Amino acid sequence: MIVGSISMLAAILLAFLRVPLAFSLLAVSVAGIGFAINWNIALQLLPLTISDAVLSYDLAVVPMFILMGNVISKTGIAHDLFRAAYAFVGHVRGGLALSTMVACSGFSAVCGSSYATAATMAKVAYPSMKKYHYSDELAAGTIAAGGTLGILIPPSIIMVVYGILTQTNIGDLFIAGVVPGLLGLALYMLAIRFVAARNPDHAPQGEKTPWPEKLKALSGIWPFILLFGLIIGGLYAKLFTPTEAAGMGAGLAILIATFHGRLTWTVLRRVIIDTAYTSVSLYTVLFGALMLSKLLTLSGLAAGVLALVQSTGLEGYALIFAIMLVFLVLGCVMDSMAIILIFVPLFAPIVVAQGFDLVWFGIIVIVVTEIALVTPPVGMNVFVLKAVLPDVPVVRIFKGLVPFISVDVLRLAVLVAFPAITLWLGSTVG
Repeated sequence: MIVGSISMLAAILLAFLRVPLAFSLLAVSVAGIGFAINWNIALQLLPLTISDAVLSYDLAVVPMFILMGNVISKTGIAHDLFRAAYAFVGHVRGGLALSTMVACSGFSAVCGSSYATAATMAKVAYPSMKKYHYSDELAAGTIAAGGTLGILIPPSIIMVVYGILTQTNIGDLFIAGVVPGLLGLALYMLAIRFVAARNPDHAPQGEKTPWPEKLKALSGIWPFILLFGLIIGGLYAKLFTPTEAAGMGAGLAILIATFHGRLTWTVLRRVIIDTAYTSVSLYTVLFGALMLSKLLTLSGLAAGVLALVQSTGLEGYALIFAIMLVFLVLGCVMDSMAIILIFVPLFAPIVVAQGFDLVWFGIIVIVVTEIALVTPPVGMNVFVLKAVLPDVPVVRIFKGLVPFISVDVLRLAVLVAFPAITLWLGSTVG
């Protein structure tokens, strides 16, 4: 247990120091198992873990969803979604911000990455908001907050990671994410309306779109409806597995982009290279996380933490609250993916021992992670946005995020207090 504890502290320290997560997890895990058991077992477990993961049918879902998101992102189809949203709500006060939030949710439904959603929408929506003299706080805050929907509205890469780490059905996680994701969208839009009403100069009105133009703009949303309907509808009806859904979604995205005449050989080459790069990076991180899970078991740390929690008398929702507090505090100083990979394998057995549903806990963890993505001083979505919008001060982005973080905390409280909201849709399957 001592070796496991030291290894966990080393992993956290390396994450703080911004050492590449994949290599820090692999190094800490191999060293920990080597000291706790012996080096032969550690060196044998490494290739076995990697080969098992690479050959895993479930893990094949990752590159397919990344490919689908890259096709939609790099062929400009995301612009069509924003134009459609703007056509209907752009003329009201705060309408451009509302349009951006709707576009973020739609793009999230085919992307699965918060960073990609924030970066793409910064390029699509920010110029329009600045054209109509939106404040930097509202414009950048809307995009940064909207980007967090990328990890909750399915398909979500982080849901896949959580499902692999906890051996939870990925399809069940996707279905469970729909209602909390839509609740998040609704609360974000209420936050925008509140800011627009309180500070009208932050959110001027846009131009009204004639009805013929509105109907024409609707043609831009059918790819998103089709892809989301295929993936979630098929999973809900149990027509195919998440891996099959990912493959069909990627294939359909390529067909849609080809139909639109936007998938040139140059674009396709860039899509494939970016997909391969991102997939390899994520796979390497997962190898480290899977090795860390083995270390937690073999070193006795997981059993020791469970015994420690039982000795404190914490149980039920008090324990869940304590775990969420740990995630929120760590989210202020650590990357959200690092938190998931290091701490979910440690806390999941405790949650199961308390009788909580791992699907519900997964959605709670992801919502907490969403908050971490926009919480200072790290707030990875904020720094992704800063890279795309170098002229916008980080302080203004964080200031613009205050109303969104407030409604995120409200949503978290509601989802914890009423698990049925998360589990209802999945309970109707079959």
